[in-house]
Amino acid sequence: MVHEPDDPVRGATTDDVNRDLDEQRVRDVARLRGADEAAISDRLAELDREWDVERVLELNAASLTLVGVALSRLHSPRWLVLSTIVPGFLVQHALQGWCPPIEVFRRLGVRTRREIDTERTALKALRGDFADVPARDADTGAAPEEVARLALEVSARR
Repeated sequence: MVHEPDDPVRGATTDDVNRDLDEQRVRDVARLRGADEAAISDRLAELDREWDVERVLELNAASLTLVGVALSRLHSPRWLVLSTIVPGFLVQHALQGWCPPIEVFRRLGVRTRREIDTERTALKALRGDFADVPARDADTGAAPEEVARLALEVSARR
């Protein structure tokens, strides 16, 4: 794992999972190279609706805590253990930027907010919003993956 101080979730995620997520992001951006503005705008709208790993963790924790309380009332007080362990994971995540469910979510393809925003910025660059990336209709002769990587590099600098 590569330590990434600005993104503790990526820093705590295994290299192979980060690499898979990064390669998927490049493929997603490359797929839209040369696409019209409407197609890029549609993908940007999808990204606006995509849940990041923090949001998934929060929903998961709240749901499991409520399930633990409900089961303790319906079946056995022992279910309260679930309602005490889950908030402990949230504390661990707040202090360390990582907790066991994060690894599962990352392997399922759930991305960090920064990863989503990087793709969003790269798509805006392909759409022509930035001057230092070839426009979507420019004939650069570069492979779609090369243009996508350039767009992602530019977006990472912003």
